[in-house]
Amino acid sequence: QVQLVESGGGLVQPGGSLRLSCATSGTRNIFSAYTMKWYRQAPGKQRDLVATITRSGSTAYADAVKGRFTISRDTAKNTVYLQMDSLKPEDTAIYYCNARHFFTATEYWGQGTQVTVSS
Repeated sequence: QVQLVESGGGLVQPGGSLRLSCATSGTRNIFSAYTMKWYRQAPGKQRDLVATITRSGSTAYADAVKGRFTISRDTAKNTVYLQMDSLKPEDTAIYYCNARHFFTATEYWGQGTQVTVSS
């Protein structure tokens, strides 16, 4: 059983930065078996994919965040990060960490962390 715990959310002014963390536990070498993703969900809207990091370390981003957000991972700490720069009010949402097994497609979700961008 994989557990995901997000942290690092908060209130930030437009143009500011935040770094979200997703601490994983419950399985060894998680990044060798799981693709890791960040999603976000704004009030009244669907949950959207923000960023992906594959088992090989390749990354991909939604057009809305490309050039501003960076996904990364630390294998020693079993943690995935989302560095968010040049934040805009439209980035306000609950951000969720997701792990998806490459073969079984089993998915796990964290509880989410709130990001609010406002002056």
